[in-house]
Amino acid sequence: MATKCKNCGKGSRMVTTRKLLRGHYNPTSKSRRYPNLQWTKVDGQRVKMCTDCIKTLHKTK
Repeated sequence: MATKCKNCGKGSRMVTTRKLLRGHYNPTSKSRRYPNLQWTKVDGQRVKMCTDCIKTLHKTK
């Protein structure tokens, strides 16, 4: 399974949330955020690209 954009190389990343409680930030668990990858056709080939790249690709046409 492709987890990176074929155009820009955007992939998953680890993020943490900071919860404020009584003036102190509590450490919370990490979670993985994935880019919004969609199947699209580029030059006759079916590839996965992020929606930002697809939007930009259609603007230049």
